[in-house]
Amino acid sequence: MLSLIVLISGTGSNLRALLDATREPGFPAQVVAVGADRDAAGLEHAREYGIPTFTVPFREYASREDWGAALLEQIRGFGPDLVVLSGLMRLVPHNVVDALTPNLINTHPAYLPEFPGAHGVRDALASGTDRTGASIIVVDGGVDAGPIIVQERVAVLPGDTEESLHERIKPVERRLLVDTVRNIANGLDLQSLTTQNS
Repeated sequence: MLSLIVLISGTGSNLRALLDATREPGFPAQVVAVGADRDAAGLEHAREYGIPTFTVPFREYASREDWGAALLEQIRGFGPDLVVLSGLMRLVPHNVVDALTPNLINTHPAYLPEFPGAHGVRDALASGTDRTGASIIVVDGGVDAGPIIVQERVAVLPGDTEESLHERIKPVERRLLVDTVRNIANGLDLQSLTTQNS
């Protein structure tokens, strides 16, 4: 049984999809804790499922590295096989990446390497493209630059707003995340994927 920690900053809609999937008979993974960099609304999903939560507020630390060290200490206390960044709106520092990769993955609402960064949906819309997507990647030292595990296209429709486009991307992102966690639990080798893309 694959054990995982999910890190969030917001409402945790991807987290919720993952938690719901773990209730399905035979799903080969379990969430052992949910963490956040603030008092995120999505922590309530974990509490509803009886899963431990922790918060490591970024502003309480003198540097990103100090925050990362505190975050890593919390993560290691649960001994997860995999850490999922799902809506964590904070770049994790190198000390965290170095300690956890390749067992550190991230969801992103764009078809990488197109539109990396915090505003992937807005940037896709502003570009005038007729398609964007969703991606799941292994986290490395760059901004949404790690090896791609899986991705899928989503059409940009005439009249789309940032909100309407994002609402169509979210279900794809959730499905890809659940499928990716299942595949990793069933033997997908992230180390091999990372080596191939290095």
